[in-house]
Amino acid sequence: MCGLTGLLHPDRGGAIDRRLLQSMTDALAHRGPDGDGFHTEPGVGLGHRRLAIIDPTGGEQPMFNEDGSVVIVFNGMIYNYRELMVELQALGHVFRTKCDTETILHAWEEWGTDCLDRLLGFFSLALWDRRQQSLFLARDRLGKKPLHYAFTADGGLAFASEIGALATVPGIDRSIVPSAVEDFFTYGYIPDPLTIYAGIFKLPPAHCLLLKPGDRHAKPRCYWRPRTDGVAIDEQAAIPALVERFRDSVRQRLIADVPLGAFLSGGVDSSAVVAFAAEQRAMPLDTFTIGFGGEMDERPYAAMVAERYGTIQHNEAATMDIIDAARDQGRVFGEPFGDTSSVPTHRVCALARRHAKVAISGDGGDEVFGGYRRYQWHRMTEAVRAYVPAGLRRGVLGGLARIYPKMDWAPRWLRAKYTLTELSLDSALGYFRMITKVHADQRRALFTPALNAQLDGYDPGARIADLMEVVGTDDPLKAAQFVDINTYLVGDILTKVDRASMANSLEVRAPFLDTGLLEFGLSLPTDLKLRGAEGKYVLKRAMEPYLPREVLYRTKQGFATSPAATFRAEAGRLRRHLLGDAMRDCGLFRIDHVAALIDQHAAAAFDHSHVLGLLLVFEGFLASASVAQDAPDYASA
Repeated sequence: MCGLTGLLHPDRGGAIDRRLLQSMTDALAHRGPDGDGFHTEPGVGLGHRRLAIIDPTGGEQPMFNEDGSVVIVFNGMIYNYRELMVELQALGHVFRTKCDTETILHAWEEWGTDCLDRLLGFFSLALWDRRQQSLFLARDRLGKKPLHYAFTADGGLAFASEIGALATVPGIDRSIVPSAVEDFFTYGYIPDPLTIYAGIFKLPPAHCLLLKPGDRHAKPRCYWRPRTDGVAIDEQAAIPALVERFRDSVRQRLIADVPLGAFLSGGVDSSAVVAFAAEQRAMPLDTFTIGFGGEMDERPYAAMVAERYGTIQHNEAATMDIIDAARDQGRVFGEPFGDTSSVPTHRVCALARRHAKVAISGDGGDEVFGGYRRYQWHRMTEAVRAYVPAGLRRGVLGGLARIYPKMDWAPRWLRAKYTLTELSLDSALGYFRMITKVHADQRRALFTPALNAQLDGYDPGARIADLMEVVGTDDPLKAAQFVDINTYLVGDILTKVDRASMANSLEVRAPFLDTGLLEFGLSLPTDLKLRGAEGKYVLKRAMEPYLPREVLYRTKQGFATSPAATFRAEAGRLRRHLLGDAMRDCGLFRIDHVAALIDQHAAAAFDHSHVLGLLLVFEGFLASASVAQDAPDYASA
């Protein structure tokens, strides 16, 4: 794991500001405490912070090819680098290190941009080829490692692993993007390629960008999408096939020249990873658990797995001030980010870093094998849609939804308004509403008239419809999985894990996100993933010989807890933050409506915890970025 930065001058012979490059790279010191490195020449500058994992003594970056004409900065891990090294040596390439980074250099020389098709792992990279006068930026297939870029006012380019490293770069448009604000309150994060800033973009997963000095018109190119072709396979054949693929994926992720451990939450996914990692190691595996008191404490289940596999178990109790945590998200992520489970994720990463430099995790198991509860609901609503004509659904069910009261206070079985609404909609729009944090009518009421005018015609759900069209399947589970892999997984889960782990200088690897295993999971028949009310059915069946039934077949939990009670008890703090100058001056929100949300929540008339939590995140972002005075004046627009 590392951090990378760079500058591309608009002119081929232009001088690079070395002090600016140093400042950008210093901002990423947490991503790579083992050293830094720089390369500048006319027209280009590259910076790097290193967290040494493979070949610690020989893998310094920037790294060059034999004649110095190609140079790379790289963040990530190439799991098949040894196989590629053998292949490239047979083609005449000479290696000076045992590092995966050098493999990419020679792969570029041999295959050009097609080298990405051969790299198995996770990465972001920047490669400068002096002979071609071209800069090549690329990001791994699932977006495990981030890469941000911005064109400056003079036609130059700046890029970095994190938004914060671009803070000192002059000439970047830092006005707030209206559609990004809407995206944030819709999804709880800002999906790629946007960021909150008009001039800064995320390179999407599985995309690359080839640039020459002064080129502002090159567009990112997608080089991979997961295959979703179904396979005819029964449970008896699927179980050993899954075990073989999963065991091999875990084996690959145990490659390291430094201490390695594993997260162990006590859930199915992390427990499965620990089971297969422990059996393949000669020495006991270090495992790391963060627990919460009360019903949410999963440490007893983690202890069962740790005892069974003889791991060296490390655990801590966690507490969290949800208001402070929400307000701190903008500082950590460089933009509004609404998943405050990043705080306990940060805690477990800090615990792991005291004992290891690499940790393996269970991230991705829900997306790959159908573990989210919403998948069951989406499949059920799709079954209803299949039998009820569209006109009847929109007319009758939609009409019922409009008149049915929104009863947040009522038992779940009485809260039918959104159920009726989702049933009345088409598939993509129904799933979009299911994953939406703050629905459109609530967003319209929250935003100022000027911001709403700016958003006229913008549809944040269009990306869901586009993805469901791309996947081209009638299987509702597969469509939902494909949507989540391309949105929630990269925009929320992997972003959270990257920032939390890198803040602690820890590399995290996710065996479930091996692309071969992911495509295998997508290809499985639905009834092997969802069997009745049981999600991840085939994974649980496959793990029965390896894990206790109490771990496999209990109610799913996680790091997230409801802040509703805290927000009622701390209504005074909410008012101080959400009705303060930063929120008033930014021109984005109707302060009278925000005040009403707080009052209604405090009185337990409604549960507004979702929108209040996102507002706290946004207010904290405004405060940390000091952008309130620079925000567009929507109030007078």
